Amino acid sequence: MTTSNTTLDPNYDTHAAELREKRTQRIQNSLAKRHRKEKTFKWFGLSAVIMGLFFVVLLFGSILAKGLPAFWQSSMTLPIYFDPAIIKVSKQPIREPNEAPAHFQERYIAWQTEIGMVDWDALIVNAMLKKDPTLAAQKDELSSVYTSSEAYRIRDLFMANPDVLGKSQEIKVLADANVDVWLKGNIDRSLSDEQQQLSPEIRKIADHMQAQGMLENSFNSNIFTSPDSRSSPATSGLAGAFMGSLFMMLIVIFISIPIGVASAVYLEEFAPKNWITDVVEVNINNLAAVPSIVFGLLGAAIFIGWMHLPLSAPLVGGLVLSLMTLPTVIITTRAALKAVPPSIRQAALGLGASRLQTVFHHVLPLALPGILTGAIIGVAQALGETAPLLLIGMSAFVASVPTSPFDQSTALPVQIFLWQGNELRNFFEGRTAAAIIVLLVMMIGLNSLAIWLRKKFEVRW
Repeated sequence: MTTSNTTLDPNYDTHAAELREKRTQRIQNSLAKRHRKEKTFKWFGLSAVIMGLFFVVLLFGSILAKGLPAFWQSSMTLPIYFDPAIIKVSKQPIREPNEAPAHFQERYIAWQTEIGMVDWDALIVNAMLKKDPTLAAQKDELSSVYTSSEAYRIRDLFMANPDVLGKSQEIKVLADANVDVWLKGNIDRSLSDEQQQLSPEIRKIADHMQAQGMLENSFNSNIFTSPDSRSSPATSGLAGAFMGSLFMMLIVIFISIPIGVASAVYLEEFAPKNWITDVVEVNINNLAAVPSIVFGLLGAAIFIGWMHLPLSAPLVGGLVLSLMTLPTVIITTRAALKAVPPSIRQAALGLGASRLQTVFHHVLPLALPGILTGAIIGVAQALGETAPLLLIGMSAFVASVPTSPFDQSTALPVQIFLWQGNELRNFFEGRTAAAIIVLLVMMIGLNSLAIWLRKKFEVRW
C-alpha cells in the first residue's frame, strides 16, 4: 500500500492554509477595491447632481432677487382736479346731421389741437401741492419727480371723457425711473453730485415725499399692460413683446405641428423603405442639429428678400420658427409611433381594418401622449429663441402693441436682449430680470403641460 507524498509531508496542511488565506485576502482586497470604486463613482455622481442643483438654484435665485423688485415701482396716488381754469378748451365736437365727414374731421382735429396746448403737468403739480403744501417752495422741480408720460395719460383720460372737467379723480402716478432707482437704493448715495443722475433738489424732494408716505412702492401693472418706451422708461412694459410672441406661437402651432405630425405619420407608416426615404430621414435629423441662426438667414432670404413679407412682423417670425420646429416635431412623433407595439397594428389588420384605419383609429390615439409632448416642447423651444428673430428685424424698437401678425412687433426674448443693453442700466437690470421671470414662467408652464398631458394619456403595456 503506497502512501501519498502529500500525506507524508508534515508542512502540507500549513502550506494549504497559507494559500487559502492569501486567496481569501486577494478576494477581500478585490472586493474592497470594487466597493471603493463604486462608492467613488456614487460620490462623483451625487456631487455632480448637487453641483448642478446648486448652479440652478443660484441662477434662479439671482434672477428672482433682481427681477421680483421690478414688479413693484414707486408711485403716488393724487387727487387730480381737472381745473377749468387750466383746461380752457371748447366742447367736444359732435357730428351734425348732413355734415360732411371732412368738415367734422377738421373741427375734431382743431379740438385735439386745443387739448394739446393745455398744461397737463400743472394738474399733476397742483395735486401734489394739495396733498403736501410744504412742497410749494420746490414747485418748479416737482414735474421731475414723476415720469413724463403721465401728463399725456391725464390728457388721454380727458379726451376719452370730457365730462370730468371741473371734477376730481384719484389717479395713480408713476415716479420717474431715476427717482424709483434712487428710492430703492440702487444708486450709491455717497457719490458726489456730479456723479448722481438726479439733482440734489430732486433727491431731497423724493426722500421727503417717501418719508411723508406720498411716494410708495406698489404693484406695477404697466410691465404687463404697456409696450416698450424710450421717452418714459418708467412705463415700459412687455405688452408688445408678449403679443408678438403670442402671434408667433399661434403660427407655429397651426403650421409646424400639423405638417410635422403628418410628415412623421407618412414616413413611419406609409412611405416605402428605399434610398429616397433614407435621404429624407438623414436630412431631417441633420436639420434638427442646425443652429437656429441659420433658419434666421433662410427666413430673411426667402420670406423677406424674395416674398417681400413685412419686416419685423410676427408672421415672418412665426414662419421662421415653424421651419426650425418642424424637425423636432417629426422626430418626436416618429419616436412615439415606434413605441406603439407592432401587435396593435397586426391585430387591427388581422380583423380586416385597412392600413389607414389601423393608423388613425389605433396607432395615433395610442401615440398621442408622445406626440403632444414633442409638439409642446418644440413650441416651448421656439418661444425662447432669439437669434433667428434678430436676423428678420424683430430687434427694432416698437412702441405699440401689435393687433395682427402683420404689424411690426418684437418678442419676449428679443425684448430681454434690448433691455439688457439699455443705457439706464440700474433701472432696466431689474426690468430685464422681470422679463426673464415672465418668459421662464411661460416655458415652465408649457413643459408642465406636456408632462401632465403625457401622464393623462399615457398607456402602460
